[in-house]
Amino acid sequence: MTSRTSAYRIAGIVILLIAALVALVLALLVGGGARPPLLQDPGPFVLWGTPIAKLVMNMSGAVMLGSLVLALFGLRAGERSFDAALNIASVGAAVFTVSAGLAGFLAFMAAFNPKLSIEREFGAQLGRYLIERPIGQSWLITTIFGAVITVLAFAWRSWTPTLITAMLAAASFLPLATQGHAGDLAGHNMAVNSILLHTIGAAVWLGGLLLLVLLRGRADVDTALLVGRYSSLAIAAFAVVAFSGITRSIVAVGSWDALWTTPYGWIVLAKAVLLGGMGLLGAWYRARLIPKLAGARAAGWFWLLVLCEVALMGLASGAAAALARTPPPTGETAAFLQTPAQILTGGTLPPELTFERWFTAWDFDVLWVVVAGFGLFLYLAGVRRLRLRGDRWPIHRTVFWVLGMLLLVWVTGGPINAYQEYLFSIHMMGHMMLSMAIPLLLVSGAPITLALRAIHKRDDGTRGGREWIMWAVHSPFARVVTHPFVAAAIFILSLWAFYFTDLVRWSMFEHLGHEWMVIHFLLSGYLFVMSLIGADPVPYRLPYPGRLITLIAVMAMHAFFGIAIMMQEGLMVADWFGAMGRDWGVSPMEDQYVGGGIAWSIGEIPTLILAITVAIQWSRSDTKLQRRRDRHADRTGDAELEEYNAKLAALAERDQRREERDGR
Repeated sequence: MTSRTSAYRIAGIVILLIAALVALVLALLVGGGARPPLLQDPGPFVLWGTPIAKLVMNMSGAVMLGSLVLALFGLRAGERSFDAALNIASVGAAVFTVSAGLAGFLAFMAAFNPKLSIEREFGAQLGRYLIERPIGQSWLITTIFGAVITVLAFAWRSWTPTLITAMLAAASFLPLATQGHAGDLAGHNMAVNSILLHTIGAAVWLGGLLLLVLLRGRADVDTALLVGRYSSLAIAAFAVVAFSGITRSIVAVGSWDALWTTPYGWIVLAKAVLLGGMGLLGAWYRARLIPKLAGARAAGWFWLLVLCEVALMGLASGAAAALARTPPPTGETAAFLQTPAQILTGGTLPPELTFERWFTAWDFDVLWVVVAGFGLFLYLAGVRRLRLRGDRWPIHRTVFWVLGMLLLVWVTGGPINAYQEYLFSIHMMGHMMLSMAIPLLLVSGAPITLALRAIHKRDDGTRGGREWIMWAVHSPFARVVTHPFVAAAIFILSLWAFYFTDLVRWSMFEHLGHEWMVIHFLLSGYLFVMSLIGADPVPYRLPYPGRLITLIAVMAMHAFFGIAIMMQEGLMVADWFGAMGRDWGVSPMEDQYVGGGIAWSIGEIPTLILAITVAIQWSRSDTKLQRRRDRHADRTGDAELEEYNAKLAALAERDQRREERDGR
C-alpha cells in the first residue's frame, strides 16, 4: 500500500463528509428545516443536531450494508480482503448504532422539549417514548438492529452467516422508512415503500463505492474485476434510487407547481440533478475506465472519477437528510378532519367499485413494480443471451413468465390493491391470485433453469448470481420446503392460520404485515406449484399418482376453507372492515360471505388447471417412456423380447418332454 493510496483514501472520506455537511446546511436553510418552531423551541443544538445525527446514521448504514453486499457478490470468503470488508461493515454498523441512538434521543427532545436532567422523571418519560410511542419504538428497534449487526459482522466470516447479516442490515432500514413524513402522508404505502427502496438502493451504491476506495491497492484484490462487479450492483441501485425517488416525490410534492415554487421542490430538483450526474459519471467509467484499469496510468483516472462520484454522493446524502426535516407541500390532514377510512388506511375512501373501475382504478405498490421490472428485464436478458450464443429457449415459457409478472403488477397495483383494504371479497380475490394464479404462470416460466443456463459461471471462488442460485437450490432449507408434503402443508395450513388468527388483523393494520402477506402467499403458492409441475430442479418430486392425490386433498381442504368463511356468523376484523364508513356496496357481512364464495369457487380454477396439467404431464411421461423402450428395441433388435420368447419355448419343450416321459 503506497502513501499516495492512503492519501487518496483519506481524501475520499473527507470530501464525502464535507460535501454532505455543506449540502445539509444549505438545504436546511433553504427548506426551513432548522427554523425554530413557534411553540416548544428545543434550542439550536437539537434543531441542528438531529439532522446531522440522521446524516451520520444514513452514511454509516450505507457503509454497513454496501460493504456486506459487495463482499458477498465480489469477494471470496476466507481471503483477507473479504475479512477486511466485514471489518469495515462492523465499524459502519457500530457508528450506525451510536448515531441512531443519538438521533432517537434528539427526536425525543424535539418532540416533547423536556428539561434535560438525571432525575427519575426524565428517564421515565424517555422510557415511555421508546416503548409506548410508535416513533420511539422505531428508533429503539433501529438501534438494536445496529448493535446486533455490529457483533455479527465482526464474528461471522463465512458465506451463509454473512448473507444473514446482510439481510438483517437491509431490514434495519425498515423502521426508518416509517418515520418522518413518509408515514403520515396520504399515499402512505407508496411513500413508505419508496423511501425504503430509496434508502436501500442508495446504501448499496454509496457503501459499495466506499469499500472500493478502502480496498484499492490491496495485493489480494483485482481492482478491475471488483470495479466491474460493483458497477453491476451500482446500475441496479441507480435504477432503484431513481424510480423510488420519482414516486416519493410524486407523493410528497403533489403537483408540478409545487416542484418549482416550494423549498421542498427545490431540494428535490437538486437531488435529481445530482442523481443524473452520478448516473452519467457511472456510465462513463463503466464504458471507458473499467477496460483500462489494468493499465499503468489507470490509477489516476480511477481516483479522479471515484472522488468526483464521492463528492456528488455526499451532496445528495446531505440533501436527503435535509428533506426528512423539510415539510412537504402536500402536508398532512388534521386528525379531527379525517374520515374513518383516512384514519384506518391513510387514504380517502374510493368510489363504488363498478365495472369501469376494474379498468381505471390504480394504486401502485412501488415495491412490486420494482420486483416485476427486474424480473422481466433479467428474464428477457437471459433469453437474449441464450439466443445470441445459438441456444433455444421455449417461447411459451417466456410468455408465461411475462404474463405472470404483468399479473403481479395488476394485482398489487390495480383495482384489487385499490379496494382490498375496503372490501373483504376483493382482499380474498387478491389472495387467491397471489397464491394460485400468479405462481402457476411463474413456475411455468422455469426461471431457475433459465438463470443456470444464461448466467456465466465464475471460476475464481467468488459467488455471482449463478453460484448463489445453486447454493439456494441445494441448501438444506430448500430441500425441506420444496418437499411435496411440506410445500402442500405450508400452502394449505398457512391459509387457515392466516384468516383464523390475528395475522389477518396484522396485515390490515400494519404496512409490514401487508407486505409480509404478499410475500408469504406468493412464495407458498410458488413452492406448491413447483413441487407439482415445475421444470426447475428440486431434490424430490412425487410420482404422478402421488401428485394427483396430494392435489385432490389440497383442493378439498381449500373448499372447506371457503365454506368455513361463508359460515362465519361474526365479521372478521370487525374494527377494520366494519369501521370503514363505507356507504356503498353490500354490507360487510354480505361482502365477507362473497369472499368465502370466491375462495370456494373462483379459487379452485387454478387448482383445476394444475390437475389438468399434472394429468397431461403424466400422459406425456408415459408416451416418452414408451418411445424410449421402442428406440431401445430398435437399437438391440428386440433382443430382450427374443430372449424372453426363447425362454418360454424352452420351458414349453421341457414340460412336453416331462409329459411324454410320464405317459410311458
